[in-house]
Amino acid sequence: MTVVFTVYGQVVIKFRILQADPVGDSLQQKVMFLVKLLLDPWIISSFFGAFLASLCWMAAMTRLPMSLAYPFTSLAFVLVTIVGIVFFREEVRLGQTIGIGFVILGLIVIARA
Repeated sequence: MTVVFTVYGQVVIKFRILQADPVGDSLQQKVMFLVKLLLDPWIISSFFGAFLASLCWMAAMTRLPMSLAYPFTSLAFVLVTIVGIVFFREEVRLGQTIGIGFVILGLIVIARA
């Protein structure tokens, strides 16, 4: 669940930024852009998701060695990339695809060790 809540937060932030008005050039416009986002209920829910991810991580640490559990948080990289492709029509280069393959391969090795 740590990974799920982490991915949720990243996706929500991207979704809301894509819907926001463009960032202005002045410092004041940039600050107002950020303040407006920080007050957005969806963005607030992403912070709550990060909080829930932390609670799930604490629960995981009561049952698993960190050296086994922590590598699986890299699934967030894989899932966020997949969501970016599917929902945001982002393009992924060959190097990124190979890197994601290595992450998955590494997790398979760790899980079997």
